[in-house]
Amino acid sequence: MSQYESMQATKRDGRKEPINLDKIHRVIDWAAQGLNNVSVSQVELRSHIQFYDGIRTDDIHETIIKSAADLISEETPDYQYLSARLSIFHLRKIAYGQFEPPHLFDHVTNLTALGKYDQHLLRDYNREEFDVLNGYIDHWRDMNFSYAAVKQLEGKYLVQNRVTKKIYESPQFLYILVAMCLFANYKGQVRLDLIRRFYDAVSTFKISLPTPIMSGVRTPTRQFSSCVLIECGDSLDSINATTSAIVKYVSQRAGIGVNAGRIRALGSEIRGGEAQHTGCLPFYKLFQSAVKSCSQGGVRGGAATLFYPLWHLEVESLLVLKNNRGVEENRVRHLDYGVQINRLMYQRLIKSQNITLFSPHDVPGLYDAFFADQDEFERLYTQYEADDSIRKRTLPAVELFSLMMQERAGTGRIYIQNVDHCNTHSPFDPAVAPVRQSNLCMEIALPTNALNDINDTEGEIALCTLSAFNLGALESLDELEGLADLVVRALDALLEYQDYPVKAALNATDKRRSLGVGVINYAYYLAKNGTNYTSDEALGLTHRTFEAIQFYLLKASVQLSREFGPCGAFQETTYAKGILPIDTYKKDLDAVCSEPLLLDWESLRTEIQKDGLRNSTLTALMPSETSSQIANATNGIEPPRGLVSVKQSKDGILRQVVPEIDRLRDQYQLLWKMPNNEGYLKLVGIMQKFVDQSISANTNYDPTRFEGGRVPMKQLLKDLLQVYKLGIKTLYYHNTRDGATEGGTEAEDDGCASGACKI
Repeated sequence: MSQYESMQATKRDGRKEPINLDKIHRVIDWAAQGLNNVSVSQVELRSHIQFYDGIRTDDIHETIIKSAADLISEETPDYQYLSARLSIFHLRKIAYGQFEPPHLFDHVTNLTALGKYDQHLLRDYNREEFDVLNGYIDHWRDMNFSYAAVKQLEGKYLVQNRVTKKIYESPQFLYILVAMCLFANYKGQVRLDLIRRFYDAVSTFKISLPTPIMSGVRTPTRQFSSCVLIECGDSLDSINATTSAIVKYVSQRAGIGVNAGRIRALGSEIRGGEAQHTGCLPFYKLFQSAVKSCSQGGVRGGAATLFYPLWHLEVESLLVLKNNRGVEENRVRHLDYGVQINRLMYQRLIKSQNITLFSPHDVPGLYDAFFADQDEFERLYTQYEADDSIRKRTLPAVELFSLMMQERAGTGRIYIQNVDHCNTHSPFDPAVAPVRQSNLCMEIALPTNALNDINDTEGEIALCTLSAFNLGALESLDELEGLADLVVRALDALLEYQDYPVKAALNATDKRRSLGVGVINYAYYLAKNGTNYTSDEALGLTHRTFEAIQFYLLKASVQLSREFGPCGAFQETTYAKGILPIDTYKKDLDAVCSEPLLLDWESLRTEIQKDGLRNSTLTALMPSETSSQIANATNGIEPPRGLVSVKQSKDGILRQVVPEIDRLRDQYQLLWKMPNNEGYLKLVGIMQKFVDQSISANTNYDPTRFEGGRVPMKQLLKDLLQVYKLGIKTLYYHNTRDGATEGGTEAEDDGCASGACKI
């Protein structure tokens, strides 16, 4: 008898029994079936040496899983599946007391009684339908997850008690129940067919679902929109209403965008000079407190991005709010910030001219024109510059842009919104409903009277409901037509299914029904098609792919409009005038990619004008960090940092291997092997040609490529101007390589703070 066989294990009920090494061997051997280059004995050896007398049976399972996960590497990628299968085995034992899941009806009945599932499931579906639906489920698809995916499912998505960590379900129940909830209002065989098709698409990773849907749909909490945009006015009522809306939506899993650019500057008159305005900072701090007041149920932390125009009188103070220097009184570090720029600001930079700063309250009409009409903005702006009676301050454009880019490099999280592109290349008519803010991938129009005032029953808070196509799972672009129909039906149905804790959000949804379908696994998609981010072949491939995505999503929305009617504010869209994304993109892009259009846009144009669209927007390219991991996909549209990415989570270090590493090892183009941002930005520009909202696009810099180990400001400004020239609407993270390690573990967002940037 070995030393381990003489040890005792403590069961959940406190009883003790000898550690059963044979049973452990059988489980590991089962998990290793069909996998390449994995060693059962090596996993056993690594786990056995961590056993001790009296070890809990739960800890035995966790030790074995961790021992397998620690062996994941470029050379032995299949350990990610071995450790995942062991995790699924352990997870099911916790959830069901056995490996085999129960019948769907029994499972739903049990969890509904526990208050974990929404009661409508048992009301809307009869036992016969449950039997049919149970037959659709393939629980062996659980064995296709990677280890990182299972840990994310355990940590964020599976229904559980977040205090005791008790998990109640396994992944395939999650997928079938999401489908059942979303299509509950359909009838008969049509409903069952939609559920089966949607279940197959999400459980085989062809469609990726975002955090709010995966963690929330099927539970009694009914708010599943990923992003909420709130337009804050320049009044206490509006500021208070904004704060209230932030708390309500952060608590229900949504990311927040707040447009606070209307708030007047420090020192402005209030009530004709009776009082002096305290400026933006106190109210930004109020918004920060609201964001951090709720933990989103342990699913993800509250987060918000706050937007303001580059020409705001307080902009020099606003740009440094995230900076680690300074004191708490003049910093608001736990928000992210989006700086709004337009054509005139860029022209002043290029011509080495000045930018004049104003308080929005002092320059009537300027703030609205900034978004709605660039010619009118320029007229008013120069008029107010010449008016000596208006409070203002002037400084060189290069100085202001340099400060902005220095802070972007230093914190990584000063985002950019080109507001003119958001309105000239947009589904919304800027004369009626201009786009005034974004949440990086999302941009929703709100009419001028939609400010978020407490008593404004007509006000609007914009929501966007997200999903994504897994490009790496596609065998042909022809698949997109069926997948587009599924995802648009599902997300549009979700708008009816969810609750609206704020009336203004229901108003916006009724009128606009905004969806944002993006992509994941783009780096793998390039690799499997024999190209990469800096190859000319990628330009045409990307053009063909995103043309098909937007085309088929529009077709799906037209069909839904025929069945259920168009969105209430369809006439406020450019689509109603027959204007499509292919008409309004920045024509500078044609010099980058001359790929012709391949689909019948003219017939689609006619269909849209005749039958309308169910949804004002349909595409948005979101970051998708966590949802990409669930599908074992590369992150969104981003190049991987390494063939094995090492990611920190609350469960420890997770190693994720790029798809098909054995076959495509040399085809992947890794982030820090790319010479610069140029190739990536060209591809983003091509995507933006078709994407009707915006794109969470990043810029990346390796200081070692530059003289003195510093990224010159000239390069940062050159890339910013390239972004504008290509018609890209938004920039998300600025990542700086710290050079500490190779592969996928570099720190990010520490640019100028560590001396990596110079003015």
